[in-house]
Amino acid sequence: MEKITAIGGRLTTTGFEITGSVLAMAYALLIAANIGAELPGFLLLLISSACFAGWALIDRRWTFLLLQVFYATSAIIGLIRWG
Repeated sequence: MEKITAIGGRLTTTGFEITGSVLAMAYALLIAANIGAELPGFLLLLISSACFAGWALIDRRWTFLLLQVFYATSAIIGLIRWG
């Protein structure tokens, strides 16, 4: 049973890692393109930081979790400012 839990946990962290990375890349491209897609871009950043925060919590990476709090705060500021 422990192996299944370990494998399931690893699949979860990999899912958070891949999803967070893809969303962060999409965010960066939307903002850099300067095409007026700031709102969707900051929403992607917020979702990405939530994925990375989940990964950080599961793996107990507290400094990385703190970084995600900063990114989430930046995303919320962006959503308010551009919304």
